[in-house]
Amino acid sequence: MTAKYGRSPLWTYNNQANVVEHVPGDLHGFKSGAVNYKLALWDPRANGVRYLKALIYHLASGLDEANLTRLRAIRNREVGDPISVRCHGEPVCMDYLQATFELAFLGKHVDLDGCAVLEIGAGYGRTCHAVLSNHDVASYTIVDLPNSLALAEDYLRQVLDDERFAKIRFVLADNADELYTEPVFDLCVNIDSFAEMDETTVRNYLALIADRCRRLYVNNPVAKYLDKSLDDHAQGDDVVQLALQTGLLRDVIDVHDSDAIEGQVGAFTDAYRPDGSWELVEVAPVVPWSYYRQALYQRTGAA
Repeated sequence: MTAKYGRSPLWTYNNQANVVEHVPGDLHGFKSGAVNYKLALWDPRANGVRYLKALIYHLASGLDEANLTRLRAIRNREVGDPISVRCHGEPVCMDYLQATFELAFLGKHVDLDGCAVLEIGAGYGRTCHAVLSNHDVASYTIVDLPNSLALAEDYLRQVLDDERFAKIRFVLADNADELYTEPVFDLCVNIDSFAEMDETTVRNYLALIADRCRRLYVNNPVAKYLDKSLDDHAQGDDVVQLALQTGLLRDVIDVHDSDAIEGQVGAFTDAYRPDGSWELVEVAPVVPWSYYRQALYQRTGAA
């Protein structure tokens, strides 16, 4: 006979397998283990997509009308089958949420219509896609490594119409010095790639930017981290060591400690200033990544 307030078969199993008999006074580790993963918290090791979708939904539900307008202007966002939710009648993924927030930051300071834009390290091209979908730029040049450049060209050809795609130029990183002989760019963009380059490479790019650009937008981590609980160093310790050796900012901090992050912001803004003649326009946090900052610089008198 089932008790009036008895356990379901599921919770009979859970009590045996996870919420086992408790030893009074021993609370060590229970909130980050199997017990709490059944009582209050989904196991993050097995529920990464669930948490990602929850984060996307939370951010998308708070979009104001200006950002919704930016997002809706970007057609064909579902090419490539991203992890998405549906909010405000729109499919939304993390990549294009971030692109929308970046456009909002830039829009406070730069009129992108008519601009010649240079992007260093474009990934598969989502920032270019977002910019060209929202602004009538004069041109958009992407500099990248061969494999990434080929992916971006294929992707952007599929998601943009012919008129917008014709504004893009694809330049191999090995040929970046060619840009020294060309007209000045109104804006250079670097999102999450300076931190993954050798220091010498970053400094060479900053010298190019100082000479051939009027403004620079950077969006990168303020420091390195070494927290194995985040991904169990799934790619191996050798890759971790490679990551720790790249970029200009190699201090290792707790990237989920707000005081430690704020303590690095000054180093971040100093590191990415192309040269002493450039001024910092604004530095701001990046949603949703706690340890990233975005900054806009401009040549003195470029406003």
